[in-house]
Amino acid sequence: MAPAIVTSGGDIPEFEGRITFTVIICVVIAAFGGLMFGYDIGISGGVSAMDDFLKEFFPAVYEKKSHALENNYCKYDNQFLQLFTSCLYIAALVASFIASKCCTKLGRKPTMQIASLFFLLGVVLTASAVNMEMLIFGRISLGFGVGFGNQAVPLFLSELAPAKIRGALNISFQLFITIGIFIANMVNYVTSKIHPYGWRISLAIAGIPALMLCIGSLAICETPTSLIERNKLEEGKAVLKKIRGVDHVDLEFDSIVVACDQAKQITNPYRKLMKRESRPPLVIAIILQVFQQFSGINAIMFYAPVLFQTVGFGNDASLLSSVITGIVNVASTMVSIYAVDRIGRKLLLIEASVQMFVTQTIIGIILVIGLKPTGNLEPKQAMAVVFLVCIYVAGFAWSWGPLGWLIPSETFPVETRTSGFAFAVSTNMLCTFIIAQAFLSMLCSMQAGIFFFFAAWILVMGMFSIFFLPETKGVPVDAMVERVWKQHWFWKRYMTHLDGTELKPRKSDLAHQTMT
Repeated sequence: MAPAIVTSGGDIPEFEGRITFTVIICVVIAAFGGLMFGYDIGISGGVSAMDDFLKEFFPAVYEKKSHALENNYCKYDNQFLQLFTSCLYIAALVASFIASKCCTKLGRKPTMQIASLFFLLGVVLTASAVNMEMLIFGRISLGFGVGFGNQAVPLFLSELAPAKIRGALNISFQLFITIGIFIANMVNYVTSKIHPYGWRISLAIAGIPALMLCIGSLAICETPTSLIERNKLEEGKAVLKKIRGVDHVDLEFDSIVVACDQAKQITNPYRKLMKRESRPPLVIAIILQVFQQFSGINAIMFYAPVLFQTVGFGNDASLLSSVITGIVNVASTMVSIYAVDRIGRKLLLIEASVQMFVTQTIIGIILVIGLKPTGNLEPKQAMAVVFLVCIYVAGFAWSWGPLGWLIPSETFPVETRTSGFAFAVSTNMLCTFIIAQAFLSMLCSMQAGIFFFFAAWILVMGMFSIFFLPETKGVPVDAMVERVWKQHWFWKRYMTHLDGTELKPRKSDLAHQTMT
């Protein structure tokens, strides 16, 4: 048995290692799972605004849209049109729990390969759809691909990366999501002019990142944690040496072995998740996903063309505006890659909450004043909305977007890592489904008030970040309990000493936390 590295004192040595070419290749290939997801987010909103697509599958929406005096806020309100977007996320929710088992039993790498195969099947069905059934079944298959990919890729990246740059490498997943959204907006802008099958081209191109992930995953290695977890100790140590670029990996290897040995004592990880000491990472993971989606970002990214048409842009102009927000999204995610391991997770989330709250509130005020049920915004007001949406997207892209995936992937102990992250993924997909299915109806009923609705959620997000979110910058993934949860003023009450007694928080902890 390897010696235990983690002690109750939390004095855990830093592990040796450097950034290797192997890690970079693995990160880039794995991150194509994010490109699949991002492309689908961007493409669905653009396709659902194309007249040729609406004529074929949603003629009632096309007729409503064509009426010049139709209520601006209600022209796209159709449950079946929303189902086209949202059914993917219910499928992804179900798939995430299946993918959790696959990650544990088969490994992270095979789970990513399964994701690409589901996604390719979905691309074939949707791009060649001739009826609603093919379209919906295709979206469900895409959802299984997203569920498997979103489960495996962030875990793969967190376990592969050295602690000092884990945030930057993990955010490559979110970076590729934003690149996928941007590419989708560009594709939609071009294919909207190709009649009558431009929408089929848009949907078919989604197969390219899936194919790249499928083929590329054959060339990457499995994570050391996954190998050791499945009793492949020698192979795990060899891979650890390869990805760290040094021969002296005994400390990190022993730490992983101890963590995996402890994990093997847990026969039911989902039951373990329900225990008191598992609540801090589970609650954080779930709440981050709720906040990420109820910030309103996917309402904007799904339906950006629809939103910009609502405030008065024509079809081409609205798609072009979506391209602009896509560029901002990509650039701002790169800011996060630079900043996350330097200034930390918590400060980014707090700053962005202020930025997003202000922009959502001002957008709501502009629409209340300037956009009536019929007619358009004044040109200056419309341009102001586009500018504010870009500022909002920038804040999200360097904070809640990437960190909503990063933090849950790095905070669970190995015995509950795949099952805990499955809860995070499934919560994300459930909230995404709710927003995708409800946004157009909410826009119709609440009108400009929907932006105040999201602003209220952002206010809560910021307060939660200040008081309850621990900082995880630079902490090895297998040292989170000692360095993070047992040190936090609030979450330490859920932790225990080695003798099983609870760690009681001091009365001064809250005041100290507020000051810091």
